[in-house]
Amino acid sequence: MALCSGPALAQSNNVRISKLSDVTLPLITDLTVDAISPQSVCLFSSTATKGYRVTASGTGAGGAFTLASTSSSLAYAVEWNNLPGRSSGTQLTANLPLTGLVSTATQQACNSGPPTSASLIVILTSAALSTARADTYQGTLTLVIGAE
Repeated sequence: MALCSGPALAQSNNVRISKLSDVTLPLITDLTVDAISPQSVCLFSSTATKGYRVTASGTGAGGAFTLASTSSSLAYAVEWNNLPGRSSGTQLTANLPLTGLVSTATQQACNSGPPTSASLIVILTSAALSTARADTYQGTLTLVIGAE
């Protein structure tokens, strides 16, 4: 009996995200305006269609997107845009993949071709900010990228 897997099959399903950095939100002085932190990333897919999906989870209960302080928590939103340099996109739901995305990256680390190919946007909404206590908040956002 022969196994139907090997390097050629494995290589056909590679995806890679790079140029991703820690999210730093601006100093919040106006609680009536959303605090938005966008960043352009390099998302490469070597599938025949260059297709990929993004699944995000946070450190809140059930993977919810929340930041925690010593005395409270603060919800945030995550969006993804299939184009770089954007400050809005499709809202992600914790643990549910956003599918049907296609990469424009031509090289794994975007060293040639476009320097970035997608946008990750983190948002603290004015509604969440208006009820937040003054404190230092932390959390982890995990992104899982899959080939399609």
